[in-house]
Amino acid sequence: MTDVPQVTKPDEWTPVAPVVPDSWAEASFDEVFSVISTSEKKIPQKLYLKKGKWPVIDQGASFVGGYTDDENTIIYVDEPLLVFGDHTRCFKFVRNDFAPGADGIKILAASPLLLPKFYYYLYSAIKLPNRGYSRHFGFLKRCIFPIAPLNEQRRIVDKIEAMFERIDKGVENLQAARAALGLYRQSLLKSAFEGRLTADWRAANADKLEDPKTLLARIQTERDARYKAALDDWQTALEAWRNGGEEGKKPAKPKRPRDIPVSSINLGLNGWAKIPLGLMIETPSYGTSKKCDYDGGAYGVLRIPNIGAGRIDATDLKKADFNDNEAEQYSLIEGDILTVRSNGSLSIVGKPALVTAQDTGNLFAGYLIRLRAISNSLRPQYLAHIMAEPHIRGQIEAKAKSTSGVNNISAKELQDLNIPICSPAEQSEITRILDERLSAADTMEAEIDAALTRADALRQSILKQAFSGKLAPQDPDDEPAAALLARIKAEREAAPKPKRKKRGAA
Repeated sequence: MTDVPQVTKPDEWTPVAPVVPDSWAEASFDEVFSVISTSEKKIPQKLYLKKGKWPVIDQGASFVGGYTDDENTIIYVDEPLLVFGDHTRCFKFVRNDFAPGADGIKILAASPLLLPKFYYYLYSAIKLPNRGYSRHFGFLKRCIFPIAPLNEQRRIVDKIEAMFERIDKGVENLQAARAALGLYRQSLLKSAFEGRLTADWRAANADKLEDPKTLLARIQTERDARYKAALDDWQTALEAWRNGGEEGKKPAKPKRPRDIPVSSINLGLNGWAKIPLGLMIETPSYGTSKKCDYDGGAYGVLRIPNIGAGRIDATDLKKADFNDNEAEQYSLIEGDILTVRSNGSLSIVGKPALVTAQDTGNLFAGYLIRLRAISNSLRPQYLAHIMAEPHIRGQIEAKAKSTSGVNNISAKELQDLNIPICSPAEQSEITRILDERLSAADTMEAEIDAALTRADALRQSILKQAFSGKLAPQDPDDEPAAALLARIKAEREAAPKPKRKKRGAA
């Protein structure tokens, strides 16, 4: 297949011609392919319909971005066409009538003397350079395209599809297993926070349980004591500042915690209640808006890409410089929870990650919110797990959902989340069970992902063999590819040339 040499500029990229059997021929893009003009048919994204008679094909993940009922925009497909995403470098094989979307697609028609499916698979194997945004079509047009005898093209396609069918069945089973793991996680979290995972523990530790009123009173007492301690520390710092001639920044008086209605919901479980999250955490803090980059700065800045599956993933870390006051304001301690404040994807908003000791040297960015538990009332690991629980996720998504395209949850809305709470000892037992079982699920998921990666690699290996003439046998009785190419060129030369409009003509 076409290899991609190392280049420093997009214009320097030069494709390498594939090594093919002697019975094959080689041709340029323009010798055998034509581009269908869509300039008068493209539909702006704002006009896409959710349902309609024809699909609108653009560069989205599924290529079908929406639908239309406008017959004037339709490209009627007599022979299969190929759609190339100039930004995404992806191809789609199209058999049915469709409308072209507005987002940078190219519609390609192979010569009637060639097999379109053969070139769909060929396109899927070409490695275009991942640079020059929206210029990938220019790269594609530089490639040298192998032409196999027509009958051999059919044999190759049949072989590819037979092998891909077996791979697809395996992938389907792997994806079903992956989906089942997702359901298992949700079921496990739901059971944990309904008290079912620790029913035996409660029976054996009845003397450690508190009734809901006692539990709520203790939490409120701890909250008040924490604020009083902060005031005492401030008074001490303020006095020291005054005695030192009022040099440096004046200590800031701590804010009184927001008044949250003191009420609880009895869940019918001994030692459990449902109360607002805000009663058990400090006032949530927003992150820094300072611009950060990969190249500079003394502090790592955690962003949305660093919020992994319940933990911090610092592999994609940007940095920036901060003064001492800023560093203190956006600092992290072990046990903090970072959660996503704003995102276009509703499922990402409220996604939590637990800060561990190795993460505490970093600060955090503005699209994140820092939650800090009152240690005697709420175990941080418990909070990280509960924010992924289906009912809590439902509360988060209901508060965050927006019609503007950007979903957002505020510090106040996080404080108002009603979460089930139990004694710290039972929280620790719940966390132990969840960590053990979710870790096993994570291991299984990693194995599934590795198998899916191997399946993708196997597909590429099959395509590489196919387009180097090693997947299907050559037949000496086939029409030589050189003769086929000569017929294609003759047909193209005989085709009427489109009339060019004069400049300024309507």
